[in-house]
Amino acid sequence: MSDISYRTTRRITGSLLFVEDLDGAQYNELVEITFPDGSIVQGQVLDTSKEITIIEPFTETSGLDISNTKIRLTGDSAKLQVSEKMLGRVFDGLGRPKDGGVPIYSDNKLDINGSPINPYAREEPAEFISTGISAIDGMNSLIKGQKLPIFSGSGMPHLKIAAQIIKQASTKSNKGNFYVVFGGIGISSEDANFFINEVGKSKAMNRTIMFINLASESSLERLALPRMALTAAEFLAFQNGADVLVILADMTNYAEALREVSSARDEIPGRRGYPGYMYTDFASIFERAGRVKGKEGSITQIPILTMPLDDITHPIPDLTGYITEGQIVLNRGLTREGIYPNIDVLLSLSRLMDNGVGENQTREDHKQLSNQLYAAYAQGKDLRNLAKIIGEEALSEDDKMYLKFADEFERKFINQDFGENRDITRTLDIGWELLSMLNKKDMKRISEDNIKKYGKWKT
Repeated sequence: MSDISYRTTRRITGSLLFVEDLDGAQYNELVEITFPDGSIVQGQVLDTSKEITIIEPFTETSGLDISNTKIRLTGDSAKLQVSEKMLGRVFDGLGRPKDGGVPIYSDNKLDINGSPINPYAREEPAEFISTGISAIDGMNSLIKGQKLPIFSGSGMPHLKIAAQIIKQASTKSNKGNFYVVFGGIGISSEDANFFINEVGKSKAMNRTIMFINLASESSLERLALPRMALTAAEFLAFQNGADVLVILADMTNYAEALREVSSARDEIPGRRGYPGYMYTDFASIFERAGRVKGKEGSITQIPILTMPLDDITHPIPDLTGYITEGQIVLNRGLTREGIYPNIDVLLSLSRLMDNGVGENQTREDHKQLSNQLYAAYAQGKDLRNLAKIIGEEALSEDDKMYLKFADEFERKFINQDFGENRDITRTLDIGWELLSMLNKKDMKRISEDNIKKYGKWKT
């Protein structure tokens, strides 16, 4: 740490300090900022040039003035002290205890910026992760090492779904070494209390680490939080050989913080005012998921984002879709019908599903059954729209069967209680029960052997 304190702050704009002649300052370097009243807070270097260094404090800038503010360089980047003692704890976006417990002290300090996994060292994602939610497990399976985002909208139950996944997620192998890291980014106090209470009273809390940044807290903390969460996950996965599921909500709040800082730095905006480097920034977070050759552990990511105005073409979901391997899309119409979880299986996709389902993983009929359910539900929804135009009476008897199938599929397969943890066998059996509503001759996507073994037709 430098012994020199600088009093060369020339401008304070919003939450940013513009400092002249800050010799040797490095991008992402931590600094100590001494307020006029003598209190000291940390900040981070956001940009450097020969003339001006831009710094953002990890707190509000009220109380600062140009002449009496002192800056000291630490020569260090943001690091997180990692330990297995973090399990069961709640931290803020900077890794400080938020649960009233003692800070984590460890000789193992990791740079939170980390780095994406080298493509050459990547192992292909494999093995099914059970979430206990039929619409995911049965139709859009989550695979160990995958990045599978949830695309939601304002007011939808994405955080409720996330809490259910945290409590229910499991793998067949590594059962005693499976952990969850949750990052709440710019969430409300109500949502934070919901998570802490809901997960805290379950057995899952013992295997969970929470990082929570409230909407009222620093935007810079929002930018640091996903990196804190992933650093803790990397410690558990690649130093302890654990399988770790990382859930980040809400990445839209992260993007808004990114835009806020970019605007304060007077950068040229890109699409809809977001910085042009948002894709690269997202990739630096999402690409830290995966499996590494020669190491037992893995990191699986479920980033959650709310689509502004439910627009899936908005830059945030659009760029996320280019980096990740599919998406789970929530449907507002299902919510209005009282369906929970409101997952639109036709718009959702898990591109790596084939890597973790089938014989010796879930069941040999899984993929064929999923394809048949998808086709039948799509046909039923098309007929539902047609019936609104010509009337249900004008449909054939076969068409009416598919129309009823679509209703029952939503009511029995997609819909389930918040506390209901369905194993994959139960999910697949429900699928077969629903298909028995249709003619067996229409089962074009399922082999005769699987129909004989699992089919529910009486004749």
